[in-house]
Amino acid sequence: MRFAWLKEKSVNDVPVKQSTTSRLIYIAYNVIWWIPIVLPFTKIIDYRTGFIAFLIVTIIRAVANLYRNNFLTPEQAEIFPLRAP
Repeated sequence: MRFAWLKEKSVNDVPVKQSTTSRLIYIAYNVIWWIPIVLPFTKIIDYRTGFIAFLIVTIIRAVANLYRNNFLTPEQAEIFPLRAP
């Protein structure tokens, strides 16, 4: 939300291009979040393990989002690979 507001108020809006590596990390980061949700439903892992894995991944995502939202500039935040779509 803060970045959308800053981008709207910005006079010099220069589009930022992500590198290929950054884009791959971004995709893997978001796929990894779904793995603990899907695996228990397909009975590959039990529900307790899935819940613990989901909790750990969600905490990592929360820390990454707090870092992105509070410490990075809008230009840095756009290329930061650990972000939700």
